[in-house]
Amino acid sequence: MSEALVAVEAAGTDAFVPAASGARQFWRRLRAQRAALVAAAVVALLVLVALAAPLLTALEGQDPTTYHPSLIDSARGGVPTGSLGGIGADHWLGVEPQTGRDLFARLVYGARVSLGVALAATVVQVAIGVAVGVGSALGNRRVDQLLSRATDIIVSMPLMIMSLALLAIVPSSFPRPVLVTLVIGLIAWGNIAKIVRAQTLSLKGLDYVAAARLSGWGAWRVARRELLPALAAPVITYAALLVPTNISVEAALSFLGVGVKPPTPSWGQMLTAADVWYQAAPQYLLLPAGALFVTVLALTVLGDGVRTALDPRAASRLRVGTGRKDAKDAEKGAESDKEATA
Repeated sequence: MSEALVAVEAAGTDAFVPAASGARQFWRRLRAQRAALVAAAVVALLVLVALAAPLLTALEGQDPTTYHPSLIDSARGGVPTGSLGGIGADHWLGVEPQTGRDLFARLVYGARVSLGVALAATVVQVAIGVAVGVGSALGNRRVDQLLSRATDIIVSMPLMIMSLALLAIVPSSFPRPVLVTLVIGLIAWGNIAKIVRAQTLSLKGLDYVAAARLSGWGAWRVARRELLPALAAPVITYAALLVPTNISVEAALSFLGVGVKPPTPSWGQMLTAADVWYQAAPQYLLLPAGALFVTVLALTVLGDGVRTALDPRAASRLRVGTGRKDAKDAEKGAESDKEATA
């Protein structure tokens, strides 16, 4: 079977349609979910803000590290002067207590760190998990047992405890965002490896994979041309759900004081310093907490939408924007694509 075809299970039977048609079905099903589209727009806006952080702070005329002691009322313990935490034309969201650093600048630069660490850690997890899962499924019995036992060990490790231990012993001179990325990526790839192994074992029994192996193709060529394209759907689905988890882990590690260190801004690190100011300067706590909440929620909804679009037989776990009319529209679109390719 050519790698230009993708396997699509529909109506309880295995059918093969051109890859372009499969992509059209995916986008049609995704567009039918209003909640997923709103979540995708929110995620795109957050990514745009993170990428444009230098431009946005330049427009404001501030940066995330400059202190403004004149904007702090030392007699009141370091509370920002002025109303609403010092919000004004020069400081759009006010300033930090005690330091006077611009809160808007630290918030948008913190988005770069939080999103960047989460996405990079997800890439590391997916790369290791796919390699281990495919290698375990295609290897001989000894290789499968070795990789499976290694995966079981990784899965049994408590992520937060192992991360705290590793981050505590690494010298502070090592770049902290890179270190957090590597720690999360190297500890939390076990689940995706199990998923990929199970999917690969089921794909090995299909006729086109068996034909490719009988034709003399090596294991790497079979994996690259036949297995990896078929594994794209479950891997993308799980990766989309990993990103919000990694954002939460990075925020928790920074909140505990072993993640990103000052003066590098991070939403979790901002929450660490804000826990004693929630009464005197509530925006200092509410802004990073709200940004984390919106980001994790949007990524979770988007991940669920991607999962439902890739596997239309699986009902959405969320009941927002997945009405009957949208489901019927998606089914009609899928039927029209099947008729066009028949």
